[in-house]
Amino acid sequence: MPEGTQPARSAPCAPCAPNGAASPVITYRRGVCLVLFAGVLWSSMGLGIRYMEIANVWQILFYRSLALAPFLFLVIAFRSGGKPLPVIRKAGLAGIIGGLGLVFAFTGGIFAIQTTSVANAMFLFATAPFMAALLGWFILRERVRKATWIAMAVAVTGISVMVWEGVSLGYMIGNLAAMASALGFAIFTIALRWRKLEDMMPTVFLGGIFALITAGIVCYSDGYTLDIPLNDILIALSLGVFQVGAGLTVYTMGSRVVPAGELALLSMTEVVLGPVWVWMALGETAEFYTLLGGAILLAAIAGNALSGLRRKPVPIL
Repeated sequence: MPEGTQPARSAPCAPCAPNGAASPVITYRRGVCLVLFAGVLWSSMGLGIRYMEIANVWQILFYRSLALAPFLFLVIAFRSGGKPLPVIRKAGLAGIIGGLGLVFAFTGGIFAIQTTSVANAMFLFATAPFMAALLGWFILRERVRKATWIAMAVAVTGISVMVWEGVSLGYMIGNLAAMASALGFAIFTIALRWRKLEDMMPTVFLGGIFALITAGIVCYSDGYTLDIPLNDILIALSLGVFQVGAGLTVYTMGSRVVPAGELALLSMTEVVLGPVWVWMALGETAEFYTLLGGAILLAAIAGNALSGLRRKPVPIL
């Protein structure tokens, strides 16, 4: 899940759950660890998909969503004191739009990893915050800082390098899918900002429900069986619970006490570690221009995040 998907805010000494119940105090140091751990969990998608035998994008999406939706429902129920439905309903139209955006994000992400290198896909996923900045400027009339415009120009250079190589290697469709995934996450982000939804879990829950329905319809209409190898089913279910669900949960906890600029930097562990896992486990390497373009893109993201650190650092407790 791309960094920057939830606005950060300083937490009081006793942060509250959505229903007003007191939740455990999380210090800045623990928040940083939680956000880093979220990036580690998110980075597992590429390796998980590589280990699948025959499942296609819709079969993977179906089983991953089948695990994701109930998991998040239970988390929302726990955080709301056993009253999840009012919390989910509160997401309203913004939650529906954001959830539909996530269907594109989830589908494009899986398809991209199946059709291009994990490094290429992960780097392109990282363009989501810049797409969100553009959409926010165009749709919500949000001001975009000069530093962000410069970072986006640098990012376009890195993207161009990777896409150019993708054309020569036959990865163009995978690159386009990765960009579509990033756009889906950007739509999700803008939906949250539109209605100022601070809790993104209900929207992701709706995204899981919509993805489950969409994947089921496509599998039925196109004749894709859901009777796939147990190995593929278990990996997809695990991705739903741990890669997306648990990753989102710990990120949400950590983001309450970590400034937004630092969130963007810390969440880059997802982009960096994703290619590392497949290299260590499967020997999958990235092409030179993928690494070059990715390095330019990450430099743009890091520069934009660092330029946004205007506030005084939160004391490390």
